[in-house]
Amino acid sequence: MKKFLVLYRSTLSAKEQVMELAPEQAKASMAAWMSWAKKSGAALVDMGAPIGDSALLKGTAGQGHISAYSFVQAESLDAAKNMFEAHPHFGAPGASIELLELLSMPGK
Repeated sequence: MKKFLVLYRSTLSAKEQVMELAPEQAKASMAAWMSWAKKSGAALVDMGAPIGDSALLKGTAGQGHISAYSFVQAESLDAAKNMFEAHPHFGAPGASIELLELLSMPGK
């Protein structure tokens, strides 16, 4: 089983997204995420959390804010990709989801 780091990107930071939501919208958004989490079952290793302030130490930043992260496991990258069809994050402004396979450390 392979493990993947999931990065949720958006043109708005997590803080900006939360500030724009009315309480009923925030509740509906969380319900959609929890529904996805339940559907994912044991493949969702760690639902993760929203990301707050960040600092780029060197180089150039990727496109958009990383607004949250998760960890999932699947047999392959394609199987992991299938977990994110119609994911609730795609409703965020400028949303994208990036899957990064976690490799074993060399020599371990």
